[in-house]
Amino acid sequence: MPSKNLAIQTALSGDWQNATSINKALLNDNPNDIEALNRLAFAFTILGKIKEAKTTYKKVLGLDSLNPIAIRNMKRLADTKSLGKMAKKQSFTYVRNTFLEETGKTKIIELINLAHPRITANLRIGQPLASCIKRLKIFIQDMEKQYIGVLPDDIGKRLIKFIKGGNQYETFVRSASNHSVIVFIKEIKRATRFKNQPSFLQSNDSSSIFEKNGPKNKNHSFRNLEES
Repeated sequence: MPSKNLAIQTALSGDWQNATSINKALLNDNPNDIEALNRLAFAFTILGKIKEAKTTYKKVLGLDSLNPIAIRNMKRLADTKSLGKMAKKQSFTYVRNTFLEETGKTKIIELINLAHPRITANLRIGQPLASCIKRLKIFIQDMEKQYIGVLPDDIGKRLIKFIKGGNQYETFVRSASNHSVIVFIKEIKRATRFKNQPSFLQSNDSSSIFEKNGPKNKNHSFRNLEES
């Protein structure tokens, strides 16, 4: 019997066909598994199977009429006349490539001093974020300059040096929940003076928050994948 974690990891890897099969198997065991239904509906959406996605979300709403994931995604599906093959390819490529890791140039980081849960809970996987330097710290905001959180001091101080020296970075939501926001930061330009200096150092505690914190944050990742 496939597990919930396998369903999550299959989706995060972009293998939507297998994600569909795994979640269907989970539903055979428990037809009222709302999380599996939401994951299945999202997989259908990515694959361009809009009718199946809507039907699955309706099943969720039949079990939980106030389910926020189903409500939000049903609205998005209603606002989208046709995702089609092009949308399918774009969605697949986007999920796979946004978080492509490069040694020294990218890092997955959990923010500290988070904003109120009502703000963090509405973040979407892949959502671009802005950063600004204040009081020797790097503050992370959404594109409307609403505060999200702060980078840990050790990483923030290192990046401040590079930013002031001409490096440029992009930041995206990697996962989020009420009490956790994990971002993916990517170096997009390296100043000549720093040509031999990586933005991010490798450490023994791993650059991946998933390896550090285990399944808990894997679930957070897919929760936002469902909502994106």
